[in-house]
Amino acid sequence: MSLKYDVATVLERETENTIADWYALVEAEPELAMIPLSREDRSMHLPEMFRDLVSRLRNPLPLGTHALISAAARDHGCLRRDQGYTAAMLVEESRMLQVSIFQTLHLHVEDTKPGVLLMYVMAIADEVDSQLAQAMKSYITEAKLDAEPIEA
Repeated sequence: MSLKYDVATVLERETENTIADWYALVEAEPELAMIPLSREDRSMHLPEMFRDLVSRLRNPLPLGTHALISAAARDHGCLRRDQGYTAAMLVEESRMLQVSIFQTLHLHVEDTKPGVLLMYVMAIADEVDSQLAQAMKSYITEAKLDAEPIEA
């Protein structure tokens, strides 16, 4: 009989593999790959994002709650704008992250405790989308600041 883990533990244990899967998806997408970044530069925000996600799963919040503020998500939006990403590219990168996370869960479903997987999936989607919203907010704020005239 194998040990059964909660989803947070599976994601925590599989963070590096999930990031590697995500990176492969991003590098295979021509629009994203056209921004030349090293693996480290492209994925530097993800370890903190996974820590936030695991924390959210271990300390559940009502779906739709924006209580978890992520400095990593905010910084990520600014950084991606500076790196030349479009807003659509930022959304696509986030979509690929959700795909990678759900693929990891699919591969390890037999390792997880039965019963509440759907609630975890909804919480994961909610948290990833919340972090995307925070990244987009900082991305847009940077764009507005860049558009302001420079006073002498």
